[in-house]
Amino acid sequence: QLKLVESGGGLVQPGGSLRISCTASGGTREGRAMAWFRQTKEKARDPISCISDSDGSQYYGDSMKGRVTISRDNAENTVYLQMTDLTPEDTGLYLCARKWGAHCGDAWYHSSAYTNWGRGTQVTVSS
Repeated sequence: QLKLVESGGGLVQPGGSLRISCTASGGTREGRAMAWFRQTKEKARDPISCISDSDGSQYYGDSMKGRVTISRDNAENTVYLQMTDLTPEDTGLYLCARKWGAHCGDAWYHSSAYTNWGRGTQVTVSS
């Protein structure tokens, strides 16, 4: 069964950068769009970004748009999220998800469209 494992989270100072990863095992992530969501006390599933497998197109949510870049490495079955100019409001549990279909689509931000979820990696932005 496919398993998604996030890594790379940690404590970072405001204004800092961090790259987190999501690796698929027990299967591959190929053929499906992949996304990152953020979980906080205020918001259960804040959509951060999605990358299509069909054409590599990228989608970004409003929360971190302009400060994050999503990418993938098919050979490594891994998806990355590069984050910059982090603020304390970016603190949360970052979850990786695998979507139905190869394309993110305009409704990529609906968490119900995703079939597999990782357990998350914690990112804490604090001085």
